[in-house]
This record gives sequence, C-alpha cells and structure tokens, in this order.
Amino acid sequence: NHNQKFKRFSESGEKGWFRSLFVHKVDARKDAHSNLLSKTETSSLFKMQFHNVKPECLDAYNKLEVEVQNKLHRDQDYPCEVVGSWNTWYGEQDQAVHLWRYRGGYPALTECLDKLNNNKEYKEFRQERAKMLISRQNQLLLEFSFWNEPLPRPGPSIYEMRSYRLKPGTMIEWGNHWARAIKYRQENNEAVGGFFSQIGDLYVVHHLWAYKDLQSREETRNSAWLKEGWDSTVYYTVPLIRSMESRIMIPTQSSPLQ
Repeated sequence: NHNQKFKRFSESGEKGWFRSLFVHKVDARKDAHSNLLSKTETSSLFKMQFHNVKPECLDAYNKLEVEVQNKLHRDQDYPCEVVGSWNTWYGEQDQAVHLWRYRGGYPALTECLDKLNNNKEYKEFRQERAKMLISRQNQLLLEFSFWNEPLPRPGPSIYEMRSYRLKPGTMIEWGNHWARAIKYRQENNEAVGGFFSQIGDLYVVHHLWAYKDLQSREETRNSAWLKEGWDSTVYYTVPLIRSMESRIMIPTQSSPLQ
C-alpha cells in the first residue's frame, strides 16, 4: 500500500517536472494593455460602428450618413472625425461599418456625446436612421503603436478588415509577434491600421488593409509568404486565435479612406 502511494507520488512528480520543461513562464504584467500596446502620445480613441441595414433602405441610409458625417467632420466644435466609412461587399450583407477618431481620448468622446445629445438636428437624424436599421453594435478601440496611422487615401481601393477574437491573456503576445511582422506587409502600401478593443467585445483585434482589387489582394498576400519570417508569425499567432472573420468593404462617398 505504502509502495503504491509512493509510486503514484513519484510518477506524478516526474510528470510535473517533465511538464515544467515545456511550460513557457510569463512574468506578471506591470501595466495595462492600453499603455503597453497603444500610441499613448496621440491619446486618440477610436469607435467602430456596425450597422445592419434593411436591404431596401441601404441607399437612403448611405445618403443620410454622408450628410451627417460631413457636418460633424467639418465642425470644429466636435472633437471627432470620420476615419473611414464602408459598405460590406463580402461578409455580412447590407452592413455599414464606420470608424471614428476622438482626439483627446475618453474626455473627447464624452464631450462629443454630450453635445450631440443636445443637438436637435442630430436627434432627428437618429430617429430617421433608426427606421432603416435592423441592428447595430459598436466597440471602443485603441490603435497598436507599431501599426500604420490610418491616414486619408485617394483610392480607388477595396478594403479588407480581418477581425480576430483572441484567447484572453494573449494580447501582449499577439502584439509582440505583429510588431515584427508588420514590416513584411508594407510593400504595396496595403497596411492601413491595426486596433484592439477596450469596450464592447473584448480581446478583439481588427487589422485594416487596402488593395486595388481582389486579384491584387491575392497576389499581395501570397508574396508575404516569400519573405523570411512571415511563416513563423503565422505559426505563433494562430494558436492565440479563438475565431476570425474577414470582410471585404467598399468605401462610401464621404469616406476619407477611398
């Protein structure tokens, strides 16, 4: 009996020791994701909106959005600006995606919302827009410090947004790998911006790419595999992903990213 207990203890001890050789030990983080991964010097907060529109209302919705976005974008009294606006081409159909920047972070967001809530014209716009929508969702995001700044582009381009839902606790590791990998994806000026969620669905990453067309996308993505180091990025980041989604999007008339 005693020998059996000792044997079991010995075996479990050996297994624990053997396992410890392969477990990667990570030091406790000393700071938040937002400080370690984002461009803290710019203090910009981003909002991503997903609007699922009634199919028969998409044209009217786009016209209404253009009108309101132009007013807000140009009005210096509102500390927000449209980064990009799209309709989904492949992916979820009859969907509009909008990306807003708030220069000044959360205080700028709060200021903007307070002013809009007291704006009679904007309230009327929201009531009109509500008649056209099936559902809507938003997320608050920060941009990765190592990614390109999403600056206006003349186009014409199609855009791909690749959205990754990561396993909780893996954001820093993801950032470490992509900080090295992004250099492999600059050849055709395809990298637009990289973001990670702060409020809404958490541990979500959005990578935004621009291509001339679908064929150009295929060729650009294939060429990345010819670069030494890209394969290891894929190898080490795939296990961090719970699920992923790709949207091909067409810019709307008013989008600064064309």
